[in-house]
Amino acid sequence: MSSFLEKLKRGIGVEEETTGEEIAPTEDLEKAVQPKKKPRKIKKIKTLEQVTQPVEIEKEVLPETAAEAKKEEKKWPEPEGQLAVDVYQTDGELVIQSTIAGVKPEELEITAQGDVVTIKGKREKINNEEKNYFYQECYWGSFSREIILPVEADAARAEASMVEGVLTIRMPKIEREKKKKIVIK
Repeated sequence: MSSFLEKLKRGIGVEEETTGEEIAPTEDLEKAVQPKKKPRKIKKIKTLEQVTQPVEIEKEVLPETAAEAKKEEKKWPEPEGQLAVDVYQTDGELVIQSTIAGVKPEELEITAQGDVVTIKGKREKINNEEKNYFYQECYWGSFSREIILPVEADAARAEASMVEGVLTIRMPKIEREKKKKIVIK
C-alpha cells in the first residue's frame, strides 16, 4: 500500500525522502492526475441575411392607472443615519444624551416602549446648492436610534430637554427590592 502512495505522490509532484529506488509513474496514474479537458463550443457565424432580418420584441404591458403603477412600483427604503448617543446612570435616574444640531425639538419623535427608547428625526440641508466637497462627514436626511435600556426605568415619568443642540432624556430608575423579608402570620 505504501508503494502505491509513493507512486501517487511522485505523480502529482509531491516531494518526499526516497530510499534510493526510482519508481516510474504508470499510465493509469498519469491519466488520473491529468485534468480533463472540456470540449470547445463552436460559435456559428450568422450570415448577412440573418443579421438584417427584423426581430420581434415582446411589448411590456403598462398599467392603465396611476394606482396600478404605484402598486407595481417597489420602493427601496430610504437610508437612515444612526444617531450617536451617550447612556449613563446617576443614583436615581438613567440619562441618554445626543448631539442633534440643526433639528428643532418639535421635529424629533421620542418614544419609549418596554425597555427600548427610540429617537427619530430628519436633518434638512440649509442650502441645496451644488458644492465641490473636500470632506463630507455631516449626515443630512432621516436618522434614528433605538436604545435598549441597561436598567429598568420609568418611561411614564421621563423628561426630555434640548439645550444648544444637545438632547438630554432623563428617566427615573425603578428600584426593586432585591431581598424582601416575609413575615409569618
